[in-house]
Amino acid sequence: MPAKALVLAGLLLLAIGGCGLRRQSASPLGLNGAENREQPALSGDGRLLASLVERGGRTTVLLQERRSGKVLPLRHLKRHQPHSSPSLSWNGRYLALLIQRGARREAVIEDRASGALQPLFLPGNAEPRRLSLAPDARQLAVELTSQGSTRLQIYDLSGLLEPDLAPGQRESGGGPGVEP
Repeated sequence: MPAKALVLAGLLLLAIGGCGLRRQSASPLGLNGAENREQPALSGDGRLLASLVERGGRTTVLLQERRSGKVLPLRHLKRHQPHSSPSLSWNGRYLALLIQRGARREAVIEDRASGALQPLFLPGNAEPRRLSLAPDARQLAVELTSQGSTRLQIYDLSGLLEPDLAPGQRESGGGPGVEP
């Protein structure tokens, strides 16, 4: 199955996969109601939670360890609010989201390992509305609007970011014994 189809299938499964869910107990700092939270996103390993909260009249992303409740610093995001559409890679190395720069909304990725903020320059006049980062951080699905129409675009990030792989997962392609 082509990579684009896999990403789209994954997004569809997330949208309809609510059947049979079990609720876990609340984390130590009351993640289930201490603050109004929106647009939750879990890292692939389930260790980190990104969500939106209102702070000082502005919507900001909050990144937190689920078990301890510890809030993790995000170096570059404080001055570009409001934030929306957070999405985490497998181990939470990368946090993709939309920020506000002046009158425009922009897609960015914060690399928590290097501390770098990577802006994603989208073609044309299209404005991003939502995004979803693939768990391995190799692709990004972005809902774009332009002149009243909406479209979905998949971007290849393999030349921009190092993969954030699940434990035991190997990179594909390359040498003997490596599965495609």
